[in-house]
Amino acid sequence: MPSPASLPLLQQRCAHQSGPALDEAQAARLLAQLPGWDIQRDGPGVVLTRTFTFADFHRTMAFVNAVAWIAHEQDHHPDLAVSYQRCTLNWSTHSVGGLSFNDFICAARVDALLA
Repeated sequence: MPSPASLPLLQQRCAHQSGPALDEAQAARLLAQLPGWDIQRDGPGVVLTRTFTFADFHRTMAFVNAVAWIAHEQDHHPDLAVSYQRCTLNWSTHSVGGLSFNDFICAARVDALLA
């Protein structure tokens, strides 16, 4: 049986995270699996971020509701900035003070919504 780390991000589930955040090299390896996403400084912290654009408010809100379901199901919640045709997601893990594996798992699940 393969180890969880060898499974694609989309096939993994979030788990409680403690200890140190991912280092830059670990985060960069995971980011390579998520085209369109970026790692940015957000004040003293760091976030995994992506902005999605849609044709209208209805589609934007459908996306936001789908992201909310993913967040609830994985028990890992992003910061969202929502406007008429746009939604920006910022994932980070407060319990580790930066990025964790959970952020990348959830980003992969969000990408699957649009595949």
